[in-house]
Amino acid sequence: MLIKCCSLFLFLCTALTGVYADTFTFRADRMSGSRASGKEITILMGNAEVRSDNILLRAARIEIQGDNNEFIECSGGVWGREEEKDIVFQTDRLHYDRQLKIARLEGNSTLEDRQNSIVAKGRFIEYDDQSEVTVFQIGVRLFKDKMVCRAEYAVYRRIEKLLDLSGFPVVFKEEDEFRADRIRVDLDTDDVTMEGAVSGTIKD
Repeated sequence: MLIKCCSLFLFLCTALTGVYADTFTFRADRMSGSRASGKEITILMGNAEVRSDNILLRAARIEIQGDNNEFIECSGGVWGREEEKDIVFQTDRLHYDRQLKIARLEGNSTLEDRQNSIVAKGRFIEYDDQSEVTVFQIGVRLFKDKMVCRAEYAVYRRIEKLLDLSGFPVVFKEEDEFRADRIRVDLDTDDVTMEGAVSGTIKD
């Protein structure tokens, strides 16, 4: 099946059953696909948008795979939002598993937790919507108010409001600087706990 139109506005709603009991909707300028058994795929191109559960995804190109549309691949100016928690993310490429509710961001990626006033960046981000745990890797930077955290690896536990940093971690709090092998930051109180090769600078 191939559908092409200069300004085609496609909006399909499919009520899914079983583990996918939500309403799954998508739209784009162009669409192509196949529903052959074992090779189910829908390709959306141009202003593509997919909405599933509380997740809204937008990109230049979106591929939907699986007999229950459970796998979504996005590329080209990817933007997404978890609407209930008000978490917004941008990336070069994204893979989303609708069954596990896990999003993997690759390339220049940013995740913003607007409810907790946190912005984090990295080259790889894995966001688990069910456990509300996010893993950041490679060139990680996290910003909250006047605090900046840097590391090569970080785990953000949103429910507990805890951030664990490793891989040459450093935390800057206004004019203070903290370094260690491992650093934990309580993002509710901004308290810093350090382990291994601890060092720092505190200015009056």
